Amino acid sequence: MDKIYAIIPVNQFANAKTRLSPFLSPEERKNLLKAMLKDIAITLKPIVDDIIIISKDEEVLAYAEELELTALVEEDHKPSKASKNGDEGSLNKALKQAMKWCRKKTRKVIILPSDIPLIGKTNIKLLIDQAKNLDFIIVPSKGGGTNALIIKPLSIDMKFGGFSFKKHIEEAEKKKLVPLVHDSFYMALDVNTTEDLGEIMLHGNGTETKKYLESLGIKVESFRGHERLKVTRDE
Repeated sequence: MDKIYAIIPVNQFANAKTRLSPFLSPEERKNLLKAMLKDIAITLKPIVDDIIIISKDEEVLAYAEELELTALVEEDHKPSKASKNGDEGSLNKALKQAMKWCRKKTRKVIILPSDIPLIGKTNIKLLIDQAKNLDFIIVPSKGGGTNALIIKPLSIDMKFGGFSFKKHIEEAEKKKLVPLVHDSFYMALDVNTTEDLGEIMLHGNGTETKKYLESLGIKVESFRGHERLKVTRDE
């Protein structure tokens, strides 16, 4: 059994990407997340054995089925008393649920967020091929997070949340696993701010996400202020 499954947790479409408001309306943010999920699915389908979307949101699960992905209904997870952030605790429990569901079906899992639409610009197949011989591969995100984790199901405790990259490395070392860090500009770019949208406009040729942003009249130019990119949209 030399299979690898992708696991993508998605909270909900409603109120998605709130840091992008008021630049994008709630409906536009929902459609942005759909476009990003589609880009990830298009990239992963030829190179993984299954893609699991885990969510409580019926609309998310229906969209997963529309994309011909496996939709897994997230159970109600009560936040841990030790967790300062209930959402982070629920996320980690959802990932544990998904890994329990697939551990007898696959040897490895790749855990990814739903907002890395430039994944197709990377050599993700090479990374997954490496996972056949390595038990811990991690891709950092901007700001100290984790944007991909390839492991055996349930081999470490999930630590998604603030500065999860360091926490996952520590978990690996506790289990005597040797971490391989794969540093990728494209996979490090998760979309949360208007400047991130500008990066998609610059680097996302051929993606559904860039096509969608173009349909909204979004433009980017170089800027010498506190942000490197100035992102605007047609009135």
